[in-house]
Amino acid sequence: MIHSAESPPLVYLDAAATTPVRPEVRAAMEPFLTDELFGNPSSTHRAGRAARQALEDARRRIAAALDAPGSSVVFTSGGTEADNLAVLGSAFGAREQHRPVRVAIPGSEHKAVLDAAHHVEALGWGSIVLPVDTHGVVELDHVQEALDRGLSVLSVMWVNNETGAVQPIRQIAEMAVDAAVPFHTDAVQAVGKVPCSVEQSGATMLSISGHKIGAPKGCGALIMRADAAISPLLHGGGQQRGVRPGTENVACAAALATAVELAVAECDAVERSVGALRDELEHRVTTDIADIEIVASESTRAPHISNIAFGGVDAGTLLAALDLAGVACSAGSACASGSAAASHVLLAMGLPDNLIGGAVRFSFSLRNTATDVARLLNVLPDAMAKSRAARGVA
Repeated sequence: MIHSAESPPLVYLDAAATTPVRPEVRAAMEPFLTDELFGNPSSTHRAGRAARQALEDARRRIAAALDAPGSSVVFTSGGTEADNLAVLGSAFGAREQHRPVRVAIPGSEHKAVLDAAHHVEALGWGSIVLPVDTHGVVELDHVQEALDRGLSVLSVMWVNNETGAVQPIRQIAEMAVDAAVPFHTDAVQAVGKVPCSVEQSGATMLSISGHKIGAPKGCGALIMRADAAISPLLHGGGQQRGVRPGTENVACAAALATAVELAVAECDAVERSVGALRDELEHRVTTDIADIEIVASESTRAPHISNIAFGGVDAGTLLAALDLAGVACSAGSACASGSAAASHVLLAMGLPDNLIGGAVRFSFSLRNTATDVARLLNVLPDAMAKSRAARGVA
């Protein structure tokens, strides 16, 4: 719960959107925000060397936590930049190597990947949008068809940010390897929620973001194997092997390393405790409320996300009513907040129109308790009644 002097305690059920900075992460950043370790890591003097050592230490720690090659971590400003670097960077790299410039992605991808693929098409190259089934899982026959056409990159997110659906990443990676196609996965919602090993996943590239796991906003990385053919999207210095030039944010690198280590260490606890909260919510809602659907409930899901579609309800008015009652949640991705468009994820899954408009995402963290679920269940009927009244639905 979050407390303030102006309002009652807030039940925060929007951890998939962002999380507060953890005390351990704040402490890891502090030396780089003062005159203790302020040097530019590209400088060769003592202050620069100390910053460089800290940067490389952060790189090593992230690689170790995620079972990746030590030199593979490229720091970015977040998951969106990492996704764009993987998709667009692979397209530009393929052009330079005179390979097919064509990307393939499921229609349920995060907008950072979906719009990057659309931009590849706008540049005059090719993009393929792969179907997903009614559970939100990509259809492997279509993946194979796309691979057979020749791709510069295949990108499939590990855990869907709106539904929690987990894709068969290892199986897809094996298909990509057989076709000699680079494979990228957006693991922003996977780290700390499901076991994440770059080596075992078989991915060529993997995106992570700090603010989903207790680091500040603006911290992220693209983990890429040595054989990934990436052309930079930014141009200037030669930092980070020229893949992502610019003076590195050492404070964010240290923060991200600490957050990743903590998240990986807590993964089992998240599966048990957070998964139990999600299951309790879904059990109670399906028992007590009619005309609802738990989205992707029949697929393998990460434990922290529950997307519930309420029939006859407008998600926007329901969210507002819940907020007034002291519960914070969201309608799908926070990145699409304020958009009147229906969720592209739910549309790709073929959810009925009468449910798409009432779909709400509840996302949990280890900060949540059974009391939070109880408070939500206590205020939910009245919030639904207000939403339905606003639509003229009895």
